[in-house]
Amino acid sequence: MTHIFQPAEILLPADADFHRWSVIACDQFTSDAEYWQEVERVVGAAPSTLRMMLPEYYLGHCDESEAAKAAQETMRSYLDTGVFRTLEQSFVYLERRLANGVTRRGIVGQIDLEAYDYRPDADAPIRATEDTVEDRLPSRIRVRREALLEMPHIMLFLDDPADEVMPFAASMAGETVYDFDLMGGGGHLLGSQISGNAANQLMQKVTEVTGRQSVQLAVGDGNHSLAAARKCWLEKKQHLAPGAASTDPARYALVEVVNIHDPAITFAPIHRVLFHTDSTQWMAEAEQKLFDANGREIVLISGTRQHTLTARGDTIGALIANVEQFCREYLQRYGGQLDYIHGDDETRSFSAQSGCCGVLLPPIQKEELFPSIERSGPFPRKSFSIGLGPDKRYYLECRKIQ
Repeated sequence: MTHIFQPAEILLPADADFHRWSVIACDQFTSDAEYWQEVERVVGAAPSTLRMMLPEYYLGHCDESEAAKAAQETMRSYLDTGVFRTLEQSFVYLERRLANGVTRRGIVGQIDLEAYDYRPDADAPIRATEDTVEDRLPSRIRVRREALLEMPHIMLFLDDPADEVMPFAASMAGETVYDFDLMGGGGHLLGSQISGNAANQLMQKVTEVTGRQSVQLAVGDGNHSLAAARKCWLEKKQHLAPGAASTDPARYALVEVVNIHDPAITFAPIHRVLFHTDSTQWMAEAEQKLFDANGREIVLISGTRQHTLTARGDTIGALIANVEQFCREYLQRYGGQLDYIHGDDETRSFSAQSGCCGVLLPPIQKEELFPSIERSGPFPRKSFSIGLGPDKRYYLECRKIQ
C-alpha cells in the first residue's frame, strides 16, 4: 500500500525561544510595514525562522538574490552550530488555539511529491484547490533549489466528515515538543511527537480515510510553495542515479494536514469588483451570459441596483470560473480593472461607486470542495479565503532537503 502522507525527520530548535523562533508565513501582511517591523523587534538577535526566509513585504525593496543567499547561509549556520534537534521518523500532532478561542487540530508530516500535481488536468491523489500562477514560482524555486532546509507553511485538507483521523492522532500523541504563544496575535500552539509504532498506525489511519476517494488531499494554503517544491524535485530527479529517487529527501515536502470539516476551518467567498469601467451594461450582459435557472444564486451590483441571479456552473468551482471569465471579457470590451474583495459590505460599497460594478459570490460549503475539484479541477485563484491573516500557518518545523 502506498502512503502519500508519512512520518518525517523533523527538525525543531533544541533550546531556542519558540515565541521568537516561530514567524508567520512570508506571504502574509505583504503591505503592512508595522507588522514586519514588530516581528524584527520581537526576534532581535535570537535564532528565528525569520532569518531563513524573505517576507514578501520586502520584495522589490531589497536585493532578493542577496537575501536568498543570506537565508541559505543561516540555514547552514543553524545546522552546523547545533540549533536543531531531530524528531526521527515522526509526526507532530498539534493543537492551535486561535485568537478567537477556537482550537484547530493538525498533523505535521511529509507528502510524496510524486503524488501531487497542481496542473488543471491533473489526476494525482494530491491536488491544488486554486489555479497556480506560474509567474510566482521562479523566485520560490530559486530559494528552494539551493536551500538546505524547508519550513512548511503548507496546509493540506483531508475530507474526513466523521472526524476519524484527528482523535486517533490525539490518542497516539507522546512527548510535548512545544507549548507556547505565537507572536503577532497568532494564538497558542501545542505540539506532541508521534513516533515508532504509533506513527505507523497513524500513517495507516490517514491512508485508510483518504484512500476512499480519488482526490485524497487538497492544498488549502501554500500551493505555490508546494508547486515550487515539485518543480525542484522533477528537475533534480533527472540527474539522479537509478534507484536513488525513492530515498532522496527532495522528493518529499513537509506539510500540515487538517480536516476540512474541523469547526475552526472557516471559508469566506472572495467577491469580484470592476473599477473604472462602463457599468451601464453590467446587469443586462450578466443576465445574458451567466443565467441558468438551475444554478446557484449570485448578486450583481451596480450603483444602487442589486439583482439576484442564478448563475450557470455544474460545480461551485465551475460557477466561479464562469463569473471570472465573464468579468474579464466585460473588461476587454469596456476597459477597467478587476479586484478581489473580502466581505459583502465592502463589495457593495465599492460597487456603488461611479464607474464600478461587482458580484457577490456564494459561500463554498465544505462538503462540495473535494467533489468540485474532482469534476472541475482547481478553482480560479482568489475564489475563497480560509480564516484571518493571524490564523495562517507559522514557520516552525524544519526538514533537510539536501
